Amino acid sequence: MHPDQIQIKNLQQLRQFVSHTLCQQNDFEEGIFQVTERILTRGTQPCGIFFCLHGPRSVKLTAVWETDRNSILFYGSTGERFKKTVLSTAPKIAV
Repeated sequence: MHPDQIQIKNLQQLRQFVSHTLCQQNDFEEGIFQVTERILTRGTQPCGIFFCLHGPRSVKLTAVWETDRNSILFYGSTGERFKKTVLSTAPKIAV
């Protein structure tokens, strides 16, 4: 699996990209299902964001943006990783 590379300028673009990718992978209509997020911390410093799309019939699809590697890892409902995307620029995490 070769990672894609994209440029994201802010958190709103990051949220849209994650939602679009999770919906596209599972043939879900965008904007229908709720996407929640949690800031991940190491000690007291933010180190990423965990995204969860709550689909039909309790299906949960997830993505993790890790700031150390500046990449987004996407996971299907079974927990298997299906995609990795590297960001050429990183947005700032607002705490």
